[in-house]
Amino acid sequence: MTPPDALSLGGREARRERLGVVAAETIGPYTLLRLARGAIEPGTPGQFFMLEAPGRVLPRPMSLCQAPSDELAFLLDPIGPGTRALCELRAGHAIDVLGPLGNGFDLDVERPLLVAGGIGIAPMPYLAQALGGPPAILGFRSDRHAEAARLVPGATVVVEPRLVTELLPDDPHDVLACGPEPMLEAVRTLVPRSQLAWEAPMACGYGACYGCVVERDGHYVRLCIDGPVLRDAA
Repeated sequence: MTPPDALSLGGREARRERLGVVAAETIGPYTLLRLARGAIEPGTPGQFFMLEAPGRVLPRPMSLCQAPSDELAFLLDPIGPGTRALCELRAGHAIDVLGPLGNGFDLDVERPLLVAGGIGIAPMPYLAQALGGPPAILGFRSDRHAEAARLVPGATVVVEPRLVTELLPDDPHDVLACGPEPMLEAVRTLVPRSQLAWEAPMACGYGACYGCVVERDGHYVRLCIDGPVLRDAA
């Protein structure tokens, strides 16, 4: 399945371009892959990009982690063949990138609180910058994984067996969260006014393959089109 070089989805423009690798930085077990931006816009925090790993048939959906003026940076967790291939890239390599895609976070919130677990921290640095540095709670499985917390200065960090939900305040906040499904389900139960970034396997990223259909509140949605950020209806 070959995506177009440019497409419009609900008034949002996405581009496909071959981008050069600027650097690959190791942060704990993760890799921060920095690409030259080219003509691709960074979009809204929470949107994602399809990165085509060398030698892999299908691209991988990745949230934008940082967006300096001339780069797009992605935080990767090498948990499978595709992400491992991306983490092995070095300066001088180039990959095909399509984006930005999907729906990001609504930034028009009064009292934002960022909550993330594990690699769910990926969109939080870009989101924190867009919101002017709101409070954040980040959870990790180990101290080594928690090294990534430096990407969100000032964040409160918890390491298992503690849970991020233990630190959620009693007074209402506009929670913007990303992380594993059990964490997101716990957040949506505790905080009705939450925005949750969900994950699902994707083959195309723009609604053609129906590979990312999930059930939410009795309705089936394509996370690449209707998400990945969904407003909680609990």
